[in-house]
Amino acid sequence: MYTPPAFKNEDTEDIRATIRAIRLANLITATADGLIATPLPLFLDETEGEHGTLYGHVAKANPQWRAAPNGEALAIFMGPDAYVTPSWYATKQETGKVVPTWNYIAIHAYGPVEFFESSERLLKVVTRLTNIHEGSRADPWAVSDAPDDFIAAQLRGIVGVRIPVSRFEAKRKMSQNRPEADRIRVAAGLAASDNPRDREAAAYIGK
Repeated sequence: MYTPPAFKNEDTEDIRATIRAIRLANLITATADGLIATPLPLFLDETEGEHGTLYGHVAKANPQWRAAPNGEALAIFMGPDAYVTPSWYATKQETGKVVPTWNYIAIHAYGPVEFFESSERLLKVVTRLTNIHEGSRADPWAVSDAPDDFIAAQLRGIVGVRIPVSRFEAKRKMSQNRPEADRIRVAAGLAASDNPRDREAAAYIGK
C-alpha cells in the first residue's frame, strides 16, 4: 500500500484498536488460478505472536480454502472514509489551487494463512467471535444457547482461518497534510453531513 510519511500509522495499539472497531475484513490469497477474496469477520488475538494472530472462518463450500496460496495472505480492514470537496478548503478562496480528495483509514495485515477443520478449534473461534459481537447487547446470545447437535452440524459446514500476522501496513489519511484552516473546515463539513459515515470520519480529521 502506498503510504506517504504524513499518513503512515506505526502505533501498534492504535492499529489493534482500529481492527477491533472495523471488524469486517477482506481476506485475499494469491493462487495458481488467480486472486481470491472473501469478506469475513476476523478477530485479532493480541497475545499470540509478535504482531498477534487473526482468526475467523469461511464456508466449506468456499473454494478459497482449498486453493494453495502463493506466499502470504492479506487481510484488508477499511475504516471510516469520506469524500472531501475542495469547496471546504480555505485555500480555495485564497488561491483556487485545490482538488477533491478522499479521506480514509486502511490497515493491511500480512501473514501465512492456515485453514483448519478441527471441530474443537472451530468451536473456540466461533464462540470467541460471537462473544465479541454480542458482548455489548443487553441480552447477548451465546453459542451454548443452541443445541449441541445443531452447533456440531453447523461447524461441519465451515473451515477455520488462522493468520499469524508477520507485519502491518497502516494508513490514516485524514487531512493531516492540509493547513489547519482547511482541516477545521473539512471536519465541520463532514460533521454536518447527512451521511453517518461522513460524520464518523469527521472525528478523525487531523489526528
